[in-house]
Formats: sequence, C-alpha cells, structure tokens
Amino acid sequence: MAEQSMEPGTGTPDRTRRLKVFLVDDHAMFRAGVRAELGAHVEVVGEASTVAEAVARIAATGPDVVLLDVHMPDGGGRAVLDAMRRSHPQVKFLALSVSDAAEDVIGLIRAGARGYVTKTISPDELTDAIRRVADGDAVFSPRLAGFVLDAFAARPDAPVADPELDQLTNREREVLRLLARGYAYKEIAKELFISIKTVETHVSNVLRKLQMSNRYELSRWAADRRLV
Repeated sequence: MAEQSMEPGTGTPDRTRRLKVFLVDDHAMFRAGVRAELGAHVEVVGEASTVAEAVARIAATGPDVVLLDVHMPDGGGRAVLDAMRRSHPQVKFLALSVSDAAEDVIGLIRAGARGYVTKTISPDELTDAIRRVADGDAVFSPRLAGFVLDAFAARPDAPVADPELDQLTNREREVLRLLARGYAYKEIAKELFISIKTVETHVSNVLRKLQMSNRYELSRWAADRRLV
C-alpha cells in the first residue's frame, strides 16, 4: 500500500486525498448504503461479507482504512483483525457496529482496532472518523470512550470475561441487547435484517441458556452488565 501523501512543504497528511476504504459487513443492504453515503468522499476499493473473503480482499486491495462489523456468523471483526494485523500492520481498522456493548468495544480495541463507532453515526461524522483513523488518531462514539478508559485504567491486562454471557452467540447478544432496550420482535427483525421467526428462536435460546422465563428478567440481567 502506498504511504499516505503529504501536503507539499508541510510534512502533514494531505486531507484532500481520497482515502481507500474497504467494507466488511455481512448485510449487503448495509454495505450498499455505506458505499452510497461515502462514495463522494472516499474511494471504496472493495467489500466482503465473510472473514475469509475479507482477509483475501483486504490483502489484495491495500486499503487505508477498513470499516469492520463486529458480529458476523463466521467470527466477525475480531477474526479479521487477528488474521490481518501482523501481515498488514499498515492497514487501520475502524469498527462500525450496531452493538455499543462494553465487551464488544473493549474486545475490538484489544485486538487492534483504532476506533469504534455505532451505525447510528451520520455520513459526515463517519467520513471524519475515517480520516482521523487514517491519520493515526483513536476515534470513538462519545458513550463508548468511557468503556475503554475504565477498562484499561482499572485492569489494563485483564480480559473481559463473563461465563454467562459467553454462552450466547454474537447474534443472540444482539437480539438480547435490543430486546432489553424495549424493541418489539418486529423492530429487532428490521434492525438486524432477519425474520421475526428467527428473532423468536434467538430469544427462546437466550431464555433457555440463562435459565430465565421472560423478557423482563432478561432486561434486568442485561442492564446489570451494561449491555443496554
């Protein structure tokens, strides 16, 4: 990958250059939306929906910044980071996720991401975040920065672990988080691009694994772990 160009005579990054960006997300509609929103500001050089596809195409396209979803069926953003950070240390990663849970944020930052923003971010804010990450800054949605500061200040080397939470798949965690926020099944299905029947199945699995009987118990449990 070519080194970042500099403004003549200044030694500072040229912020007029169109940065090369790669999208990793398992939802085609979301990728298309991001591509449309960013197309005038950056050069989207590729996209992928799986970890294996992402690893191969990132290596081939040499982007400046990778926008990385946290939760995907085959391992998600953490697996991509683990595969790429040693072989392509020049590539910067910015997590872009529906999840704003502390364990997701901290896990991705520990793995090597330079920032973490949620999918509610505006196109202008996302463009600015991409440029800042490319310049070497760390970027977080405001609420998420506190998670990182708390985790690294209190126990800088300690893993974030929760045996009960670890029982749940990434998708089950996403469903639980939205359910605890008061989303109806239909709203969860729309947010995660899945069917209502699939939402019902995930909720049943979560209730069974956590040995709870209703969504109100789940909401309290999620709130206690700062998942909401």
